[in-house]
Amino acid sequence: MPDFLDLAFAAAREAAALGEVPVGAALVRDGTVLAVAGNRPRTLSDPTAHAEILAIRAACAALRDERLTGCDLYVTLEPCPMCAGAIAFARIRRLYYAASDPKGGGVEHGPRVFNQPTCHHAPEVYSGFREDEAAGLLKAFFSQRRG
Repeated sequence: MPDFLDLAFAAAREAAALGEVPVGAALVRDGTVLAVAGNRPRTLSDPTAHAEILAIRAACAALRDERLTGCDLYVTLEPCPMCAGAIAFARIRRLYYAASDPKGGGVEHGPRVFNQPTCHHAPEVYSGFREDEAAGLLKAFFSQRRG
C-alpha cells in the first residue's frame, strides 16, 4: 500500500514555500487519490482554507457528493476543531495524522469533537505516524519566521 502521507507531506512543504503553515492533507478512496491540498489561508485570504477543508472540498467536487463515505484522510497535523467538524459532516471513514497539536487540535486535544454527543459521525482515528518529521517541519517554519 502506498504511503499517502507522502502526498500530505509534499503538500505541507509546498504550503511552507508559500509562507503558509506547513500542513498537508490527502483524501483517498479505495487506493485512489481524490484530492491533495496544503494550507492556503494567507494565499486565498480565507481563514477556512486549511489543508483538510480544501481536500474535502476538492474530493466532494470530484465525486459530486457532500459525503465522503468510505474515504480516508491523511494529514500531517492533528485537525483543528473546524476541520474535525468538517471531517464528521463529510462522513470520512478513517483519519490518519502525523503530529499531535496540544494547543490547537480538536481530535485528541481541545474540544475532542468526535467524542461529543452532538457529533453524528466519528471516523476511526490513527495518530503518531511520522510525528517527528511533521513536528520538525512546523518547528523549522516557525523558527524561520521568528528568525
